[in-house]
Amino acid sequence: MSRTCSQFILATLLAFSALYGEALAQEQIMISYAGFGGFQAPIWAAKDLELFEKHGLNAEVLMIPGGSRSIQALLSGAIHFQQGGAPAVISAVVGGADVVMVATALNKFPYSIVAQKEIRKPSDLQGKKIGIVNFGGSNELAVVLALKEWGIPRQSVTLMPAGEAAVRLVAVANGALDATILSPPETLKAAELGMSTLAHLGEMKAAFPQIIIGTRRSFLQKNRETVKRFMRAYTEGIYELRTNKDKAMKVYAKRLRQTDTKVVEETCNYFATKFSFPPRLDREGLRNALSLIPQRSLKAAASADPEQYFDESVINELEKEGFFAGFLKATGR
Repeated sequence: MSRTCSQFILATLLAFSALYGEALAQEQIMISYAGFGGFQAPIWAAKDLELFEKHGLNAEVLMIPGGSRSIQALLSGAIHFQQGGAPAVISAVVGGADVVMVATALNKFPYSIVAQKEIRKPSDLQGKKIGIVNFGGSNELAVVLALKEWGIPRQSVTLMPAGEAAVRLVAVANGALDATILSPPETLKAAELGMSTLAHLGEMKAAFPQIIIGTRRSFLQKNRETVKRFMRAYTEGIYELRTNKDKAMKVYAKRLRQTDTKVVEETCNYFATKFSFPPRLDREGLRNALSLIPQRSLKAAASADPEQYFDESVINELEKEGFFAGFLKATGR
């Protein structure tokens, strides 16, 4: 074997060893998300834009429907972080579980209220049937808070549990419901069917922690650097969604399995600017979320220190270190 060949093989082996060692150095983490709505995009962006790898993590993301299931997976150690709604974490904390919110990517309801075409303004909803997913969730609360903001008495409308978005859309189309609450891409279909859009709830006053990151408080205490690296990747993902439309649309097209550019763009435009950067919790939104706690637990929840539900110390550290300001400075924002 020639000297040149030997040197080439040695260099190749050294390069492979360095890459292999780097891969081993990246800590493995598991993260869940709750569904395929456009508001789930922050965790998709962090994964698909390889931001976890950038910040030294080997992350896998998986869909676990239902807040209680993801909390169970979190408590069992099967996952390290869960992206979902605040009520599941709040209920778990009230029940004494070792969980805490460390970030809030979306502090607004990601819904629009759509109605049959003859219903042109909010006051026209009085005496009408409004479809929601089910009672006791953020869907119902969004409608109730919208009615309150419009000055419409809750008792003047009939809220009806009507299942998933596609079913409710059909129910409005065939007259079984007068109105419902939808997110993109269903809102685009509603517009194509000639339905009225009465309000985009994300533009109204009502706040709600719709998308949060939960973890075990004990994991935060013992693995603070891991949580910090996760937060760097996660918040950079949010920033890309807000500022880079091409990247955002690629993420949405992949995750929604959508080839219709119009639908992807509509979804992207609807959600991008609504994500919070930095991902801090809106305290008013927390109070609204607390209202969803079952009545038997309400007293305990109301009397407790709100900070038992969230810990923003990692966000505070990143802000103090100039992590968020660095992005804003780079783009002149």
